[in-house]
Order: sequence, then C-alpha cells, then structure tokens
Amino acid sequence: MNPLILASSGRAIPALDALVSRGDVEVARVSQLPGAASLDGERATVLLLDRALIEGAGKDQSVFAKLAAQVAIVGVGEAGEQEPPAQFPTDLLSGYIAADAPAATARITLHGALRHAAALVAARRAERLEGRSASDVTELSRIGVALSTERDLLTLLELILSQARRLSSADAGSLYLVEQHEAAPSTLRFKLSQNHTLPALPFSEAVIPLDHASLAGYAASTGEPLIIPDVYLLPEDVSYKQNRSFDEKFHYRTKSMLVIPMRTHRDEVIGVLQLINRKRSSDARLTSTDVVEREVLPFDERAVDLVSALASQAAVAIENGRLYEDIERLFEGFVTAAVTAIESRDPTTSGHSSRVATFTCGLAEAVDRVGSGPYKALKFTREQMKEIRYAGLLHDFGKVGVREQVLVKQKKLYPSDLAIVKHRFQFLLQRADLQYERERAEYLFAHGKDRYQEALQHLDLVRRAEREDLLRFLDSVVRANEPTILPEGTFEELTEINERTFVDFDGVQKPLLSDEELKYLMINKGNLDQRERREIESHVSHTFRFLERIPWTKDLKGVPEIAHGHHEKLNGRGYPRQVAGDAIPVQTRMMTISDIYDALTATDRPYKRAVPTDRAIEILRDEAKDGSLDAALLDAFVEAKVFDLVRVEPTGNSGKMRTVTPTAQL
Repeated sequence: MNPLILASSGRAIPALDALVSRGDVEVARVSQLPGAASLDGERATVLLLDRALIEGAGKDQSVFAKLAAQVAIVGVGEAGEQEPPAQFPTDLLSGYIAADAPAATARITLHGALRHAAALVAARRAERLEGRSASDVTELSRIGVALSTERDLLTLLELILSQARRLSSADAGSLYLVEQHEAAPSTLRFKLSQNHTLPALPFSEAVIPLDHASLAGYAASTGEPLIIPDVYLLPEDVSYKQNRSFDEKFHYRTKSMLVIPMRTHRDEVIGVLQLINRKRSSDARLTSTDVVEREVLPFDERAVDLVSALASQAAVAIENGRLYEDIERLFEGFVTAAVTAIESRDPTTSGHSSRVATFTCGLAEAVDRVGSGPYKALKFTREQMKEIRYAGLLHDFGKVGVREQVLVKQKKLYPSDLAIVKHRFQFLLQRADLQYERERAEYLFAHGKDRYQEALQHLDLVRRAEREDLLRFLDSVVRANEPTILPEGTFEELTEINERTFVDFDGVQKPLLSDEELKYLMINKGNLDQRERREIESHVSHTFRFLERIPWTKDLKGVPEIAHGHHEKLNGRGYPRQVAGDAIPVQTRMMTISDIYDALTATDRPYKRAVPTDRAIEILRDEAKDGSLDAALLDAFVEAKVFDLVRVEPTGNSGKMRTVTPTAQL
C-alpha cells in the first residue's frame, strides 16, 4: 500500500507531482483537518498543514497533538516564510517548507516526512503485538526518539545494534548494510560487530555476496527472518551455512541466532541485524561450553517481535542517516568549490581558508577543555563545531567581489607603475652619461687639449655624483616599495627625492617622483592606500551578503554572522560595522585570532615576510592588551598550542615549504 499525502485543496506543493507520477505516493485533497480516528493506522500518512487547515480547526488545538500521534505533519508556509509562523504547532512538525521553496528542498522534506510516517506505523504495529508490556512500548518509543535524533551514521549503527542486543538479551551481534552497485550485483557490507563475552575483538569491514549462501545474505535477499535454535544443527536441505572459523579462532560457541532484515517504508531491505546467543542473564559471559549450555536460550516470540519492531525503526533511521550524509557530501562539495573559487582569484593565499577553519575549530576544542576563566562553562556541540568550520572555510568568500589587481597586489606600487619609475631613472642615468660626453666634446671644441685632463676629471666627478644620487634614490624607492607588517618608515629621503626635478622628453620640468607615486610609497603599513584598503575591507560585507542568501539549516544558521565579524575588534576599531564587546560572537572572536595568526605566519604571501610563531604571538598579545582581541581566548590558543595543528614541511630539494593540515581537522 503506497503512503498517503493529505494536502489542502488548491495548494500547489513543489515536488508533489513528481512523487505522484513515479507512483511513490497517493495524494488526497482535503478542505478541513481529518479526524485522527478516520485515518488508516496501517498506512504511512503525511499531512501538509497550511494556514487554511489551521484556521478551519478553530480554537481546539488538541486536534494537532492527536494527529501528530497518527501522521507526520509538514508545515507549508507562504512564499518567503523560511520559518513556521506563530500559529503553526511548531513542536509537532516533522518538517517545514515555504511555498516558494526549491523543488529539491521540498522533495527532501517530503521524503523525511514519509520516513517519519512509516516509523509511526511501525511503532503502532509494535504496540499492538500480543503480550507487549507497557515497558516494551515505552522502551521502543525511547529508542525510536534516540534513533530519529542521531545523525552520525556510525554512531547510529552502534546504537541500533546495542539496543537490539539489549532488548533480546543477546550476547553478540552483527550489522550488515546493503550496497547497491550500478554495474555489478548488490552486496552486503559487514559494518559492525559487538560481543559482550569478547569485547576486545579486532574488527574490520568486509563485503560478502548478497545471496542465499550466508545467513545474512539469505535474510537480505528473501526479506524473511531466520530464527535458529542452534546454528551447528542446521537442516541439510537449507542453502545457508554457518562459518565456524570465528568460533574456532576465538574459542567462542555460537548457538542460537536471530537474523532480521531491516526494511524501509518502501519495503526495501536496507540491511540485516544478526543477533547471537540469547542469554538467561544479560550480564553472563559465555566463557565455556558448559556456560553456553546453561545460559543460552533460543530467541522467543517476544524477542523476535521486539527486534522486528526495532528493525523497522532502524531502517528508517539508517535511510535518514544516509540521506543526511548525502546532503552533507553535497554541501561539502559546494563549500570546496567556493573555497577553490576564492583561492583561484588569489593563488598566493591558497590554503588560508582551510587553515583558519582548522585553527578556529582547534581553539573551540581547547575552550571546551578550559576549567577556569570566563569561558569555563562554554561547550560547543558537534553541530556548533560544524558551524564554526563552515564559517572559517567561507569567511573570505567575499573576495570574489574585489578587483583582482587590488586583491593580488604585492608591493606598494603596481608592477607597471614601478616599471615606469625605473624607466625614468634609467633615462636620467643615460642622460647623465650623454651630458658628460656632450660637455667633454664641447670643451675639446672650445679649448682643445689645454687643461683637458683637469676638465675631464671635473666632468667625471659631476657625472659620478649625479649617478650616485640617482642610484641611491632608486634604491630608496625600491626599499620603500616593500610593504611592512607594522607601521615603519619616516620617508624623509622620499620627500627629498620628490623635491628633485628633471626635464622630460617634451621639455617639461617634473619632480622625480609624482605625488601619486609618493603617496603609495609613503604607506607606512602594508601595501594598500586608503581607497584600496576600503575595497579590500569590503570583502567582509560581500561575504555576509553571499552567505545570508544560502538557506542554512537551523544548526548552521549562524554561519553568516560568525563570518561577518572576523575583522571586528573588541574595542570597536574593526570593520565593517565597528561593533564591540559582546556584540561580537565568541566564535567570531576565535576566528579573528586564527585569521590574524595565519596572516602573520603564512609562508605563501609574496608581499610580506613570514613572521615566526613567537613573534606572531607577541603581536597578538599586543593586540589583546590594546583591547582588540579577546585575551582569554588568546591564552587558550597559546596554552593549547593550537598553532601546531598546522605545520610546515620542506618540499623535496627545492627548499620551498608547504603547509600540512591534519586530516582530522578538515
């Protein structure tokens, strides 16, 4: 029986037609809320709840709670409503979509609701099983909630297997997942193993054929459970056999076994639960054959019912977990592409975004361990750590909106401008030589060789002085063209150069350095003038506007705000908003420290020298004393040696260096 979707009459829902056309669901249009008692309890049902249906319910809000126990409720808002409005029963919704939500978002939400509806049906079936005690129902409900909230697939599988073993009093168990292949038969992956008697067993994943030769393969391919009192006494006519190599190797006795296929709401087998040796006492360890004979029992009907109900919930949870992983991979691909786009604009900063994300996550972990100070009570959840990481990776994305020549500027003067200055000085050097030859020839023409050597020495001294001045001036220009990390330079020599003049090709008298050239060369920190600096600083606002347009999940909605403030200072002297103190999130404060540290120590910036770690820490401490940075977070950064999360290694014989980031931090 296909799942049923109840939708308000006249309401267009993205992706609904596609589901119907594929025959995945049946859709019924309703003009008012159905009563919970009128619905088929054996059919997975989803209710698309909009304002019209809510208003039709009147003031009786209890109707929603009754429906939520029977069906999965998905809120449907109007265009632009990204969060459920106040009149919606938010705590009862299994999902929410706006009227203008992308088709992919609506499809994912509806699939999630269908899985929720299937889990409700499975729970109701479990409740109706004969002999089910109230504690069993409560336990399955508790397990169902735990399964529905766990997103990490491996943790979810551990939870499923351990709960199945506990419900059935099984000593050991294994979990297999079905793997589909495009050009080859499906297989079973041996994903997990647990054993109470032998808890320290080595484990490695393995793949087995999905056929009738193995117990797990038989259950997966037929969809039928296996209940075996003693696997050493299998009938001769069955196709599956028990491999005794494990028992022989580890001196274990596998006896009773329960093999349950895990089915999705589409009746597809997604995996297999294999439970071994049901025990009289769950704490008993099966250390000998005698203990096995005394303790091990066949799996009874109650155990089969409980594990079957759990298997139904587990299949839904695993499918949800896989879907979540697919979405995670999709988003990771997007983030990777975005970071690649940033770094393709400015290859000299390649790796900066990843390093900042690594440092910031490392600092967050260090803060979690702090036992005193203002952040001793601060703890970051796994979701918050992910939010911090994404903000770190994308904090500079707005640089795509900055002119490339400004973004990659390496010195104070642009290369073309420096070339013009050098060409000017070369012209004046050549003209000094020509002047020397001209005056020498004129002397010979006017005076002959009379006192010629004396005159020649004078002309040579004048030429040398002129050349020395020009070369000294040019050297000063080249040195002044180098950017500095901290404010440096008095520039008296540049002012002196600017006061010197020359006559150009057109006979016009001009200063050796133009006012524009002098303005750039007299920049006393960095390599940008005020206009260029404002353009570079605008990347923060570009980043925020870009990130704000992404429909982040509730767990990640803080990414734009965290990234927005990474150049703000606690004393209000940062940019772009000049906010201060508590207006800057602690996650942003951590990112600011990481961003500055990497900018100081990065070896891949041709426009500046890398600063050693000790010197970088000194500069950061000066910033903290000035009130710009959070001193407590900086202490945690230094004490935990967060900077060691990224190390520099030589690359072969070239003498160049490369940055290596631990994989676990990516």
